[in-house]
Amino acid sequence: MNIRSIFSLILVLLLAGCSFLSGAKDTKKLVAEGFTPKELYEQAEDKVEAGSIDQAIDKYELILASYPDSKYAMQARLDIAFNLLKRKKYDRAIKELNQFIANYPFSSPVPYAYYLRGVSAEKKSSSILDDIVTDSAQRDVQSLKDAFEYFSVLIEKFPESKYSKDAKKRLVYLVNALARHELYVAIYYTRIGANIAAINRSKFVIEMYPNSQSIPDALHLIAFNYDLINADDLATDARKILSINFPNFTPSYSLSK
Repeated sequence: MNIRSIFSLILVLLLAGCSFLSGAKDTKKLVAEGFTPKELYEQAEDKVEAGSIDQAIDKYELILASYPDSKYAMQARLDIAFNLLKRKKYDRAIKELNQFIANYPFSSPVPYAYYLRGVSAEKKSSSILDDIVTDSAQRDVQSLKDAFEYFSVLIEKFPESKYSKDAKKRLVYLVNALARHELYVAIYYTRIGANIAAINRSKFVIEMYPNSQSIPDALHLIAFNYDLINADDLATDARKILSINFPNFTPSYSLSK
């Protein structure tokens, strides 16, 4: 290859490189509709104020696509999650929050992201069956378990956060709901005559949720089932513990089928 050919090849490569870089900038500008990330964010906020949440989310997502490394992208992902939560799209909200936590683990808003994730999971449990089942403990409690885990991680990682203070209050509700769920299972076992299973499930309530409101009911259920299998001494022991610790106890459930 002669010198002129080499020079021509270098020139072509240089021009191609310039064209590529220019094309990338033009593509970003095209995707962003010619707006800066700040302008897009302001447009999204206007949509939120107007109540056009879905359109606002579209604007936030445009920021993520066009300016993924900008400070507005970080806030946009958090805002997407918050607005998905408002729209009761809890799975999508949790997905966005997981991504936020993964992308910005040391950012100042990350405790809020952990908190929103817990709230999303908690609300998810009451979103579908509200008109049918009034007690969240009678629903599928997997989302309640997820919420418990999410809030617990928040409290562990950010104990001094203002969000952790509220999370602790929410944990009290979650513990009671999860304990009631296990109690309902024990009651079901009792009604179908699976007495040993009912006793074991009631003991599980006491062991796993010792500070819950379901403890006296669980003790009563243990004694009741011991009666049915003629374990009189064990039934007496359970009733002694119940009477000493909860002298004014009245069952909150009926064992009739």
